[in-house]
Amino acid sequence: MSLKKDKQKVLGETFTDERVKGFLDVVHVGDTDPDFTALERAYRGMKADNFETFVKFFVEQGKNLNCTNAEGQSFVELISAHRLCGPYVAALKAAGAK
Repeated sequence: MSLKKDKQKVLGETFTDERVKGFLDVVHVGDTDPDFTALERAYRGMKADNFETFVKFFVEQGKNLNCTNAEGQSFVELISAHRLCGPYVAALKAAGAK
């Protein structure tokens, strides 16, 4: 018996500003900083150009680009080892992340 996928892969999805801003609203779970959760969610769900827009809105709302996870890693530290992280890290650093 084969299992049916419950989601269709979406390619070329357009992210309006409102859609991008929707990634700012996160539910606080456990010990992880909600700002860290928002960054991670956006990173995993957006292309680099949309992520750059997200970072702009993130900063405008006074959120912390240098927040850390439960292990004490900043978001930039966490993703820096990823193969395709370049444009994401650049967007974060351009906005003031360390």
